[in-house]
Parts: sequence; structure tokens; C-alpha cells
Amino acid sequence: DGEMGGEKLEITSSAPKICLIFEVTDTGIGILPEEIELLFEAFKQTSSGRESQQGTGLGLAISRKYVQLMGGDITVESTPGVGSKFSFDIQVNLAFPPKTEINQNNCQIISLVPSQIQYRILVVDDRPESRLLIIKMLSQLGFNVQEAANGSQAIILWEEWQPHLILMDMRMPTMDGYQATKIIKSREKETISHSFITKKTIIIALTANAFEEQKNIIIQAGCDDLINKPFSKETLLKKLKQHLGVKYLYQEEEENSTPQPVTPISTNIFTSTNLRNLLSQIPPELVAQISHAAAQCSDNLIFELIEEIPPQNTELTTVLKHFAENFQFDKILEAID
Repeated sequence: DGEMGGEKLEITSSAPKICLIFEVTDTGIGILPEEIELLFEAFKQTSSGRESQQGTGLGLAISRKYVQLMGGDITVESTPGVGSKFSFDIQVNLAFPPKTEINQNNCQIISLVPSQIQYRILVVDDRPESRLLIIKMLSQLGFNVQEAANGSQAIILWEEWQPHLILMDMRMPTMDGYQATKIIKSREKETISHSFITKKTIIIALTANAFEEQKNIIIQAGCDDLINKPFSKETLLKKLKQHLGVKYLYQEEEENSTPQPVTPISTNIFTSTNLRNLLSQIPPELVAQISHAAAQCSDNLIFELIEEIPPQNTELTTVLKHFAENFQFDKILEAID
């Protein structure tokens, strides 16, 4: 069939103008010179187009609009019986490879940078296990940490010890976090007004209530920020850095180390329900030992027990490591109980 032909696409670049030029060439029947102007008009067709009984006459009109939106245009050269060449150019921006930066979010914090001030952190919570988790987490990094079981104890320690930051649970017996925060902020304001001391104690609320109305009440009580329970170690350390300007030392990866293969794990497996199902696959004696370690808030002991889990239980190992690394021993106990 004489109307059939081949097509060829060529792409060239023009560096000074930063544009790409595309050329599409065919060896079909070509277009008459007087009909070339009809090509880019909507619903207009050439005689060859009408003979083929295909299309509506919109394709090139729309294509030209797209190209013009990108800063270019379409042109056509055609010889009847030989073929046609369609060309268009578009404006582009030069792309440069991104600079490689150390992502501290993916590095493990191992300690505080030396030669900083001794940061004093007061942990206030009526639950001993909750205080123990945070104290262990922060003490290992080099923070100076003290604890209080209620708001009344917190006020006494604040006056005697003057912590840089207080992690305040908001729901406690005797005196809750709301009242304690109001008293501390009120006394602090009075002290500042009668002295040259301007350093304020940062109070971060620890709350399981994430509703917006409750957040507003917490801030109105005088808290500087809040963290929703349960929270990860990374979240807490990020808040301390934000409010105190703490500088951390990060564990550096060896340059020549071979990356370990990572098995994709869905985040929705990190629940007590999933853990309960996975624990049913290992001996009850080992489950009891894991429960005992979690009750002691001992991440190191849990890591040792993980080594005794059969190799085929990789998902269980992953979940236990996640909870232990984030000091979420309550999740482990919840799954076992």
C-alpha cells in the first residue's frame, strides 16, 4: 500500500537555550502545501486525513497547545509522495545531582556531645515503670535526671533543683500536671520579676489525649509543648533538642561496610495483637522469660532472649526489637497478659 510508510524520531538538545528539539519523520503520502495550515486548526482535516476516515481533526491542535504551554511550538515540513517531518521544541531546566548530606534522622544517637552544660531533666509521672523507662533512656545518653510521683513532689524538686526541663504527666493523683504546671509557672514569673534571672524552665506535657481541645487546655495551663503517649525515643530526643538546643553524638557507619539486606516490614505489625499471635509460635518458657524482662524494663535482657528465638520467626524478632528499642515494654506485657 503506497500510503503506508516508516517513522523516525530524533531528539537533540541545544545547551545555550536549554531546550529539547524533537523531530518525527515519516515516509507516508505527505501533505499538500495548501493544506499544511489546516493541520493545527480544530476539527479541520487534510484530504489524506479524510481519505483515511480516522480522527476528528483535534489531535495536532491539542498537541500544539501542550507544546506552547511548555514554551515551544510545533512546525511541519512535508513533500507529497515523500513524507512529512514534524518538529517541536520545549524549554527545560538543567538538573544537577543532589548533594549527599548526612541524614541524622537515620543515625542512632549514642550520647550527648561533650563540653555541654549538665542538662537537668525532671520526670514527673505517677507510674513507676513509666518514670523508669524515661530515666533509663535519658541517663544512658548523659542527662542528669530526677523523678517525682506527683505534682506536689514536682514543685518541691523544681524549687530545690531548678531543672532545665520537666516532662510532666498530666493525669496524676494528689496533684495533677495541670495544677503543678500553673503553680510552677506562676512562681517562676514572680521570681523573674524580682531578680535578674530570666531563664525559664521548659515544661513538656505527656498526655494520652490527642484531641485538639485538650491540647489547648494543656498550653493554657502553661506547658511549653506536649508529647502524645505512647512516644518513641526519637520523638522525645527531638523535643529536647528543639527546646534546649541539645547536641547529640551520632553513630557513624563504616565507609566500607556492606549494607545489610532489609526485609520490608509493614508498620501495622507493631501492635500488641500481632505480637500476641507471633508469641504463640515459640515455647511458653521463652515467652515467660520475655515477660519477666519486660516487667523489669530491661531492653538488654530482651535482646539476649531474642537470640534464642528460632531463625524462622523473623517477624517476631522484628516486632520485639522495635518495642525494646523504643522502650515500649508495656506493649510487650499487654501482648503476653
